[in-house]
Amino acid sequence: QVQLAESGGGLVQAGGYLRLSCVASGSIHRLMGWYRQAPGKQRELVARISSSGSINYADFVKGRFTISRDNAKNTVYLQMNSLKPKDTAVYYCSALLGLVPNYWGQGTQVTVSS
Repeated sequence: QVQLAESGGGLVQAGGYLRLSCVASGSIHRLMGWYRQAPGKQRELVARISSSGSINYADFVKGRFTISRDNAKNTVYLQMNSLKPKDTAVYYCSALLGLVPNYWGQGTQVTVSS
């Protein structure tokens, strides 16, 4: 069993930044990711990172967001810069099995005002 606890969301103006954190407890998953879900839309992958540091980003965040992890602290981070109103969503941390989300956190709201 894995528990994921996200933090760091909030309200920010366009062009601003936020840093999300996700602390994992329980069994360690090699692959961790951040997803987001905007109102009326499907949940989508933002970025994922392996325990060895291999990273994939969605095209819409390349150059603006950075995913990282501290394996010693069982924590995954998402640094979000140059935020846009369309980045407004609930952001979820996930522990993946293969490439499929296996566990989810409760989510943290990110709201970007114009």
